[in-house]
Amino acid sequence: MGSEASKVFPPPCVMGDESIMSPKTYGTSAVPVQENLRWGCDQKVADRICNFNRHYAERSGYFLSTTFLTDEREKRADGGDKEITFYDADTGKPLFIAPRGRSFEDFVKESRAHGWPSFRDEEVVWDNVRCLPDGETVSITGTHLGHNLPDGKGSRYCINLVCVAGRPTDGEITDVN
Repeated sequence: MGSEASKVFPPPCVMGDESIMSPKTYGTSAVPVQENLRWGCDQKVADRICNFNRHYAERSGYFLSTTFLTDEREKRADGGDKEITFYDADTGKPLFIAPRGRSFEDFVKESRAHGWPSFRDEEVVWDNVRCLPDGETVSITGTHLGHNLPDGKGSRYCINLVCVAGRPTDGEITDVN
């Protein structure tokens, strides 16, 4: 971590520092991964990636092996492009709301092309997400989420689905019309 390149990403990206990922009760988090993750995501994989990892990811295309696409396409069967709220797998805090500024199919197309759900700046809940100087994208409570890998369109957050497959702590999943 100390030998890695230090970057500052342009706004609206909110930068954080290494202290966010300091050791806590449960790896880099104060709490373990939730037991009943959305879309059939594997809790053991989530636990390893979210709390005991700083550099590795679920395998490329993992999100395609879950019920994510089927479940979310069924919700859109009425023809509307509804937004999906993605929650921290540890704390249940909202982290991303997508698609914003594009269709669901455009979101899926970009995610398929890169192998992980790929979010843009306007889809990030900046109250709960930070980028570290090496591009690691994390929750403010220490959940490893993925990495910011900018391209010609700007910041692109390649995020592990298992890390954002949590359920809100109030039990109400909010998908916006």
